[in-house]
Amino acid sequence: MTGRIGWLAAVAACGWSVMAAPVGVTSPDGKVSLAFACDGGRVSYSLQADGKALIQASPVGYEGGALAGVARRSADSVWKPVWGKRASVPERYNEVTLDLTAYRLVARAYDDGVAFRCLGGSGAERTQFCFAGDYTAWFYNGEHHNLGPEKLSESDGKRMPPMTVKAADDAYLAVLEADLGDGDPLALQTKKGETAFSLASKPSAAWRVLLFGRKPGALVDSHLIELLNPPPAEGLDFSWVKPGVAVWDWRINGAQGDGFKYEMSYPSWVRMVDFAAENNIRYLVLDADWYGKEFSKESDPTKGGYAGDARKLIVYAKQKHVGIWLYLNDVAGRGYPIDQTLKNYGEWGAAGIKYGFMKGTPQEKNERTRLITELCAKNRLLCDFHDGPVHPYGQMRTWPNAVTRELCHAQLDAHRVFQPKTFVTTVFVNMLSGPIDMNNGLADLTQAGRVDQAQPVPSTLAGEAARTLIVFSGATVIPDIPENYRKHPELLQFIAAEKQPWRESRTLSGVIGEHIVMARQAADGAWLVGAATNEDPRELDIPLSFLGEGRYEALVLGDGADSDYRTHKESYTAVTRAVTRADALRVKLAPGGGACVLLKEIQ
Repeated sequence: MTGRIGWLAAVAACGWSVMAAPVGVTSPDGKVSLAFACDGGRVSYSLQADGKALIQASPVGYEGGALAGVARRSADSVWKPVWGKRASVPERYNEVTLDLTAYRLVARAYDDGVAFRCLGGSGAERTQFCFAGDYTAWFYNGEHHNLGPEKLSESDGKRMPPMTVKAADDAYLAVLEADLGDGDPLALQTKKGETAFSLASKPSAAWRVLLFGRKPGALVDSHLIELLNPPPAEGLDFSWVKPGVAVWDWRINGAQGDGFKYEMSYPSWVRMVDFAAENNIRYLVLDADWYGKEFSKESDPTKGGYAGDARKLIVYAKQKHVGIWLYLNDVAGRGYPIDQTLKNYGEWGAAGIKYGFMKGTPQEKNERTRLITELCAKNRLLCDFHDGPVHPYGQMRTWPNAVTRELCHAQLDAHRVFQPKTFVTTVFVNMLSGPIDMNNGLADLTQAGRVDQAQPVPSTLAGEAARTLIVFSGATVIPDIPENYRKHPELLQFIAAEKQPWRESRTLSGVIGEHIVMARQAADGAWLVGAATNEDPRELDIPLSFLGEGRYEALVLGDGADSDYRTHKESYTAVTRAVTRADALRVKLAPGGGACVLLKEIQ
């Protein structure tokens, strides 16, 4: 079912009468198209890609949609982000604007998806996503394993984006939003037995986004969400924003190494800063309780607890070219003037804040997140939001200091459900909306001696290192102590080589819930590859065609013969060989494991 005939059939199937020729917009490559129909004050849309109907005629916008005029424009430029998945991003789309009697409908078609937004409407927003088949879907599920895979007809009740959909072996979609503003974050709802999803959130002027890719990795590599957001306001300077790896004090508490017992205290912090400096790691994150008990209203975020030590540490770390992040709980964030608190942190020379346990409705949390992000930018602070944050919607283009948030089940949080399959699902669902903070990269799989959540980790050493690369984040927060990383120098070498901003990122292969292979080019030109699998062992061939001309030295790190996420055996292999772009590397992944490759050009 293709072309206008297919569109007419889809409209008839949903019970819409056709009163006028559809208004369409097609992607620059001609492969993806949206069609809109106006009928009796109502508008519907449909989506096709590669000649296949993926969304059949679906209501969109508000009542009072009589068409009054149509305008078109195109864009073909290049976005050069401060940081991101790559240094240069083509921005090519075709746009159509439908001037309706009650509001304006703007739609864009990119090669990797479409988006539409309603400006000026009032009343109930009628927008739905009526899928053209009973496809398979996965949904974000807070700090738990994602919902899915489930057939669309099996979904029932409220569902949260990101929503990833497999329509066919060569057709994948994702439902997201972009440029939300102060509105209510997108939520969806459906009924069992149906394949249509409507809005469970309040109307907003946000872009409703449908990513499209022929492979799931194409969704991962897309920049459409960011591109739909405006650039920074004129005059704002974000050259100070530096993404990178960070060590962390929260999960080291109670661990011992070389006769030293780690605590959340100044001597431990200095030890972590020294380790970071030795390995060109950019940051140390100080987590909860540095200014007093985080949930106590008496804890002053600028004067309480170890605030004096934190300020002294910032000065010490700056001499070592290491930045210090400061945790801030919502209790202190609301109990004390937030603008003054963040001004103080900026004056101290802190690098960023990690904001935890924000309360409120989704819309209230969104508004507060936007406020804090803007205040952080004013004070040259990066920001990371944890504990049920609002999903990203491309803010990193407008506010490059919004480097990450915990829109996932962080690997060490209570071990509720985090298993290997959790990881290789999350990267194809949660990560589509933007950078996420998952805290991978442990070097001790037993986690013995920790004060908080001392359970073993369901991974392997090679898998842990690979996960740090695969997860897209402006702050790659690794959770172990220096002594454990030093036991595994090759793995430490790989993690320390993750120098951002990335020049390039490519998902080389992947199957949702099964495995993923990611390649990224670091700021210094080195290429890194990470592969991860679910509970099943597998062998993968990694073609190196992404490399430039010339010869490269490849450090290949793989799972040991006895590696298995269930036994926590800390073994891995390390092999160095010369390769070219004509070669392919075969890696063997243990259950729950992974592989890492560090490639440097031979001069």
